[in-house]
Amino acid sequence: MQSEPPPYDRQFFPDPDADGQAATGRGPARNPSVRRLQLQTLLYLLTCFTTFAAGVVGWEPMLLGFDDDMVAKLGQQWPRGVAYMVAVMAVLTAHEAGHFIAAWWHRIPATLPFFLPVPVLLTGTLGAVIGMEGSRASRRQLFDIALAGPIAGLVIAVPVMAVGMFLGTPSDSSPFALSPLARWMLATVRPDAAEGIEPNALFMAGWVGLLVTGLNMIPVSQLDGGHVSHAIFGRQSKWVARSVLAGAVVAIAVLGLYNWIAMVVIVMLMGTDHPPIRQDGRPLGLLRTTLGLFALLIPVITFMPQPLLIE
Repeated sequence: MQSEPPPYDRQFFPDPDADGQAATGRGPARNPSVRRLQLQTLLYLLTCFTTFAAGVVGWEPMLLGFDDDMVAKLGQQWPRGVAYMVAVMAVLTAHEAGHFIAAWWHRIPATLPFFLPVPVLLTGTLGAVIGMEGSRASRRQLFDIALAGPIAGLVIAVPVMAVGMFLGTPSDSSPFALSPLARWMLATVRPDAAEGIEPNALFMAGWVGLLVTGLNMIPVSQLDGGHVSHAIFGRQSKWVARSVLAGAVVAIAVLGLYNWIAMVVIVMLMGTDHPPIRQDGRPLGLLRTTLGLFALLIPVITFMPQPLLIE
């Protein structure tokens, strides 16, 4: 996932004329990039901790806390916590690395990822974001940067989930819904487990990866799907975004998907329409357009409107 940072980020595209001195002339100024890197490192470590805790407790919708039960699970289930932490961080890191490498290739200023830890031990994380000056990108550059992340993430998430399915125990009452892609994978990898798989570290890392990818590829605002849609349709992408948002509001009201109200509010605050980008006059091209149209199907096959099957 990408977002527009405040001022021009020179973390990896330094100004060759900068002398590193403070404006007052009293000595070297503290580099903002150092503070940013410290924050990114802290968020990364916190996300490692919260995802480890989520794996230890068994992916329950509960707040992080320490009691006798937690201590007992820590002693028994720490290997599961480590396995989940490593797998889910690999998925998220691959996703953000795809964005960053594509931005570096096109010389678009970007930051290292900001991982998002959460104290709710269902997943332990909300994913990660990078800061990028999308307004400096052309349609082709924006397309490449936006799509590189989801593809890289799926390259890790799909096989990780497949291994989790293969090694997992069939379950008739798994609380975790499966996306269409996951159901196809389950029927292929484990035809004997038609109802689902008992949650395990690799299965859940893949499950989170599909959920995050599907969410990011919804074509609204500055989500990855919003970038792809804008690269394909240009200014007309606003009608795609507004239609999707209107459909989400209707679905929430009619189907009772109230758990997504906060997400809709956040998108509205960010702005439903995609912000302007640099116009270089070059068309996106047949290959990118075709790939992009297929990519817009990613949320259809990976996203779960009702992730938890709790009665």
